[in-house]
Amino acid sequence: MEAVVSAVEVLREEVERASLPLDVPGRPAAETARRRLLDQLDDYVLPRLRSLDAPLLAVVGGSTGAGKSTLVNSVVGARVSRAGVLRPTTTSPVLVHHPQDRHWFEGERILPGLARVTGADTGEDQPGTVRLAASDTLPAGMALLDAPDIDSVVSANRELATQLLSAADLWLFVTTAARYADAVPWDLLRTAAERGTAVAIVLDRVPPEAVDEIRPHLASMLREQGLPTAPIFTVPETALGDDGRLPAESFARLRAWLEALAGDARARDIVVSQTLRGAVSSLTGRAAELVAASHEQQTARDELAGAATAAFADAHRRVADGMTDGTLLRGEVLARWQEFVGTGEFFRQVESTIGRWRDRIAAAVKGTPPPAKGLGEALHTGVAALVLANLESAESDTARSWRRMPGGSGVLADVPSVGTSTPETGAAVERLVRDWQGEVLELVRTEGQGRRTNARIAAYGVNAIGLFLMLVAFAQTGGLVGAEIGIAGGTSVLAQRVLEAIFGDQAVRDMAAKARARLLDLADDLYAEERARFLDALAAHAAPEDQAARLEAAAAGLRTVSV
Repeated sequence: MEAVVSAVEVLREEVERASLPLDVPGRPAAETARRRLLDQLDDYVLPRLRSLDAPLLAVVGGSTGAGKSTLVNSVVGARVSRAGVLRPTTTSPVLVHHPQDRHWFEGERILPGLARVTGADTGEDQPGTVRLAASDTLPAGMALLDAPDIDSVVSANRELATQLLSAADLWLFVTTAARYADAVPWDLLRTAAERGTAVAIVLDRVPPEAVDEIRPHLASMLREQGLPTAPIFTVPETALGDDGRLPAESFARLRAWLEALAGDARARDIVVSQTLRGAVSSLTGRAAELVAASHEQQTARDELAGAATAAFADAHRRVADGMTDGTLLRGEVLARWQEFVGTGEFFRQVESTIGRWRDRIAAAVKGTPPPAKGLGEALHTGVAALVLANLESAESDTARSWRRMPGGSGVLADVPSVGTSTPETGAAVERLVRDWQGEVLELVRTEGQGRRTNARIAAYGVNAIGLFLMLVAFAQTGGLVGAEIGIAGGTSVLAQRVLEAIFGDQAVRDMAAKARARLLDLADDLYAEERARFLDALAAHAAPEDQAARLEAAAAGLRTVSV
């Protein structure tokens, strides 16, 4: 038995640790199943495994108005539970026990989530409690627990009734001749059959002339639902006494059966063993439901993470394409290039010697600094716009995808500033471009370490050579049309030849590749930070990745032992 207790304790720990935070379609049902599994482990399975000799607990359950409290009061011979015409009457459960069994119930051995209260019923609702009532007329070794209605209009009462039934060694199910075929009781009775729970049926308020018709029909229904051995006790329709209790003869057979069960240790052991074995056997299947729900959570998490990763990967690709398809040489950059070198005389000199180009460019740089500054600013603005636009697109694409995906909307609510361009983001992009331009200039200085090369660089100026390198890095014509092609082509040829004259053709290709790669690396770093906002929020909402495996292992451990 110690091995069983240990295995159940491991399972209980994993069930308690399990979380289902992502709002996927099956989550509400799975969360309810997890909570009910944890309740039964705490309320019944573990307490019973640890104290097999504790009194048998019979939970009296049933539909609204079935007469549960009246039946309990009648069996006990005193008003221990509130009865009446107002519904619901039983809002807090009442546990009736023999005085010498008090120590089994006054602590938290069972139903640890309910506080104990004692004394007479004051008529006031006391949610979250169970009232203990001692009775000498109830045999030692058995306790009765009057539960709220299983179909109460108050949802909390329905939940509590279900929880209490799962804490029972024996379900004493009370129904009436008018309502014995209702759906709600049979849903619970099927659950009892599936879990092997011991069940007895009290058919209350049966017209004497209808007993021979109703009882066989009820027995047939019980057989069909897997409860062929459940005893049926009929209580005829009769007037209550002045004390609000049933005449003794109307429930004499039920009382005799309860007394015999309480007085026969072997019979009690049989009932307890049946219910306990059924409850333990059901644990692995119920854990499997939680495992499946955990896999659904992980699948949803992976899909959400994949959507974010794909959106930012697309942004990376668009930035890479934008650096090589001529996009960055459109509009303002082209206009500033014309101001920098002139479009008429300069382009007529494209086939002249590199010395004449150098003289013309040097004069332009030294004599008209504003055009050079304008070209640098235009490049800065173009690169920043490319990086920022694709960053915003990645964020928008991620948000749009998450809103359509299971669990995504809940996570998205915790992503800061999603869908808006913040000043902090714009400032980060500006810093990125400045840093990149600074690194390009440093690349020019590093590559021009020789005295002859330094002299050539000095003739044009480091800033001008740096701008030329940026233009060469971006000057592909795939994205340009019409007159832009000629201008960009001239730009590429001119800048390329000037740089080749200084550094050599292979060095220029290498420098241009390094410049592009470094810009892409910086953009990737920024995108990774922004993507992390989504993934961090997802991580905060997601179940541990090994949750399903731990639950499976705990269930497997339980299968290796037996009660």
